[in-house]
Amino acid sequence: MKNFVILVVGFVAVLASPVMAQAQDHVMRISHQFPPTHHTAIRLEKFAQDAEAATEGAVDVQIFGSAQLYKPQQNHAAVASGEIEAAAIVNLQWGGTIPEMAVTVIPYLMTSPEAQKNFIGSEASKILDGKMAERGVQNIGWIVDTNDLIFTSSKGLMVKPEDFQGVKIRGLTPLFDEGLKALGATPVQLPGSEVYQALQTGVIDAGVTGVSAAFTRKFYEVQDYGTASPIFVAFDNLVVNPAWWSGLPEGIRTAIQIAANAAVESSIITYEGINPDDVTALTGAGMDVHVLNDAEVSVLREIMQPAVKEAFLAETGEDGEKLISLISAE
Repeated sequence: MKNFVILVVGFVAVLASPVMAQAQDHVMRISHQFPPTHHTAIRLEKFAQDAEAATEGAVDVQIFGSAQLYKPQQNHAAVASGEIEAAAIVNLQWGGTIPEMAVTVIPYLMTSPEAQKNFIGSEASKILDGKMAERGVQNIGWIVDTNDLIFTSSKGLMVKPEDFQGVKIRGLTPLFDEGLKALGATPVQLPGSEVYQALQTGVIDAGVTGVSAAFTRKFYEVQDYGTASPIFVAFDNLVVNPAWWSGLPEGIRTAIQIAANAAVESSIITYEGINPDDVTALTGAGMDVHVLNDAEVSVLREIMQPAVKEAFLAETGEDGEKLISLISAE
């Protein structure tokens, strides 16, 4: 973490360094799935500006958002094969490719701002960096996407375990869904683009998404109630093709890494719990929103966390145990 901070602080010095100018331009194309208004999309645009400025225009960062070039599930292969230089991949999407990446979705394991800061540059993060390297990509940034979720419903607030009994709810990942099942709910797998209509028509009873996403996706139009809690952390990994990366001049590589570090630092959530502005947006649109208190969180954690941990360890074994131990100790 100390080295990380030093690199970010050193960004101004790199901007002023005349030795960064290169005779040959380098292209860095970044593919991602996020719409232009998404906070990670905005951070990647800032990253592009910082990288280009730090290299005095020697790097041309080209961003292709909203899945223009590749579908989310295709980004990994595209970067590993060298079809494109870089991509931002939601860590929840590594799935069966790198099951250890799902450690961040274990309910209430690392949602606090302190836990996020401690994770960046930690031994646990380096283990996962190594897992990505084994799959042909190099991770240069753990950009925080979100650390909260909201359970939405048209029938009432979902606060206690009995509120989840028999509820058909949009699932997130097979691993996280084990926690929903432990509460008595029935997860239903749906693409994000189909959730609004499924809620509107009653195909599912409840939704689950990020608090800010519930507003941008207009869930308040078809769901009257929302229960919010900082349940897990989702990261957006900025990965690059290793051959392309190692082929860059050292000064260029350092400048890009510093710009990536700045994007990571700006993404770390600084408030405890749920962003009040996100709650206000939903309540202002007519949704009845309840933020779980510590006692209510404790009840859900005691049910959800063991179920998800058990499923996680069944897939990851000793590596999974080590990651949980490292993160719990930070």
